[in-house]
Amino acid sequence: MSVQIPATMRAAVLRDPALGLQVEEIKTPHPRDGEVLVKVTACGLCHSDLHVIGGKIAFPMPAVLGHEVTGEIVEVGPGNQHTGLSVGQHVAGAFLMPCGQCDYCAQGRDDLCAPFFDLNRIKGQLYDGETRLFALDDEPIAMYSMGALAEYCVIPATSVAVLEDSMDMVSGAILGCAALTGYGAVRRGADLRYGESVAVVATGGIGSNIIQVAKAFGAEKIIAIDVADDKLEAAKALGATDVVNSLKQNVREAVFEITDGRGVDVAFEALGRPETWASALDALRDGGRMVPIGLGAGVQTAAVEINRTVRRSQSILGSYGARTRQDLPVVVKMASEGKIDYQHIVTRRFPLEEAGKGYELLAQGKIQGRAVVDMSL
Repeated sequence: MSVQIPATMRAAVLRDPALGLQVEEIKTPHPRDGEVLVKVTACGLCHSDLHVIGGKIAFPMPAVLGHEVTGEIVEVGPGNQHTGLSVGQHVAGAFLMPCGQCDYCAQGRDDLCAPFFDLNRIKGQLYDGETRLFALDDEPIAMYSMGALAEYCVIPATSVAVLEDSMDMVSGAILGCAALTGYGAVRRGADLRYGESVAVVATGGIGSNIIQVAKAFGAEKIIAIDVADDKLEAAKALGATDVVNSLKQNVREAVFEITDGRGVDVAFEALGRPETWASALDALRDGGRMVPIGLGAGVQTAAVEINRTVRRSQSILGSYGARTRQDLPVVVKMASEGKIDYQHIVTRRFPLEEAGKGYELLAQGKIQGRAVVDMSL
């Protein structure tokens, strides 16, 4: 099967945080060893992109962001003999792209892949030390993950999972970050057990998925905590048994009342702010686990009450993404079986030219669930 691939493509390029995203014509990339080229159907808009756009996390520029994606494979690079990937397949791409060869990857710890952090997250490169993106004058353009805010993107084969033909390709973009990160927090970070109680602080894209995965894993109580009543109503529709508006209620008092004075077994924090950390710790029972998922802006800290943590044997278990090669196919399967309602989580769709507007609304807290860039618009 051969597909006509244009020499150039449109991409939302970040050259200066003061200017934001600007759509440019750049060269269409091509895959190298162990990689595939995907024609992008949709790309999700995530809070971690916001930190780069706002200049709060250092990243090389110019850059193309966008790290949760769906699309069609249009070219397969060498070294893919055993991946089962071929031109024409519909796939989801994960933000956390393991090299598959470092010590951590050999242990199955895709979430700790050293080249991903050292090369991609610091330098905007793939694992041969080079980017795949170039301007028309051959200026290198850094990649944040696969750089999916573009018409085409190169993704390592370790980081894609095949979608069933019946799945919604546009909404499916969120599977590679929002849903994958939610699954990783529940399955890997918390190791949630049937019948345990859960609090989810911040019920945006990732928090919404934590609620659904916790429900699928058999959590008895799922308490959604947020500052917006519309987000809390949406959380109830996804499986939250109780809700707490932290602007109107004392989180500790409300959660302990709901849990008969105990607190929750697991509190998930999905935004990365000091105040949401405080809410998650306040919800926790003696011996409980707090699982932070949200990334802070730059070098940000949160206070922890030392004596309470020590005396009450509470744990803080950081969770970054998931184990991509094992977990992304499971997330896709859960979505295809209806255990993850990915379609209703996506509430806004923007054309590529309005990606910057979408991020502005996200920064203002005006996006319920998740927004995506739909390349058909």
